Amino acid sequence: MNKTGKVSLLGALALALGMSTAFAQDVTIGFVAHAQGDPFVQQIQDGAQAAANDLGVKLVVAQQAGGAPEGQLKLVQNFANSGAQGIATSVPGESMAKGLNEIIDSGVPIVQFNLLSTAVNAPYVGEKSVESGRVLGKMIVDKLGGADAKGTVILGNCFPGFPVLENRAKGVQESLKAAPGLNVIGPFDVKVSAVDNFNRWEQLYGANPDAVALIGLCAPDITSLGKLNAANGDKFVAGGYDLTELNLKAVKEGHAYVTIGQSAFVQGYLPVALLVNAVKNGSKLGPGFHNAGAQIVTADSVDMGNGLEPISFDEAQKLAADPAATAAYYKPWTEKLTAEILSATPQPISAEAE
Repeated sequence: MNKTGKVSLLGALALALGMSTAFAQDVTIGFVAHAQGDPFVQQIQDGAQAAANDLGVKLVVAQQAGGAPEGQLKLVQNFANSGAQGIATSVPGESMAKGLNEIIDSGVPIVQFNLLSTAVNAPYVGEKSVESGRVLGKMIVDKLGGADAKGTVILGNCFPGFPVLENRAKGVQESLKAAPGLNVIGPFDVKVSAVDNFNRWEQLYGANPDAVALIGLCAPDITSLGKLNAANGDKFVAGGYDLTELNLKAVKEGHAYVTIGQSAFVQGYLPVALLVNAVKNGSKLGPGFHNAGAQIVTADSVDMGNGLEPISFDEAQKLAADPAATAAYYKPWTEKLTAEILSATPQPISAEAE
């Protein structure tokens, strides 16, 4: 897009939110994420940057390796102390709630994304976690032969104790019960770093070489399971989460069966849009759930959710590697984010776990 087109787009979006471009350019939004270097988290940040570009605000990103809540809270506090008008953050621990609520009480709006605490007085943008687990579990059961399926299924969780991931596990286990002959073991702690994640899965499979399926609940798992399956003659069904470039490669090559996307772009874009709208209106953002939507991808079918245009698997792969193309693909969705929609009362926070 040329410079004139970019200015026109900014003006249109600013008007849609009822603000001037001069106002927007004075706004700084802090964005705090966990798992530094993870490709899925980077996709969330790309979505946030797309929102900042569209709305003409300044986005400043801070990120930590792993998910220590103390470190995460410190990064949020740094943004609040430096004058950020709004802050989006993942919440990898309940111990963050008190500090985040103090920032909210001081007048700085916060939006949670990807990982949440229901004790934080702020909205959350993410998937319906239990339901996504149900979908994943059903896909695996069907692939194994339905109600007559038999054998051991290994379940892994890279961040044990995190509510969203525990909810996914509940959903997966619920669906797996449709086949009484399946013996589900875990969830085991498979860690989040790429190297540790692969090593944990390798150890688990080594201890259970007859397992018929391995299911991960986090972004690194499909890549690890694809490598492991390829090295062992593709003897098990692999399933997990997120539409990263390497995850999709594992699915395309037949080393993994299904990956469930959680709309990374939406999880980055919508928090920034909500914050800018709140700053403009001087309104308070209370607790509530904004469903980012789910994507279901196998080598044979791609469902991107959110009413988006159907695409092929090859096109999904291209989007995973191209933030600009992803932003363009989501344009029909972003253009619907009017001030009225952003100001509407969200679902109860409890809807996330339904």
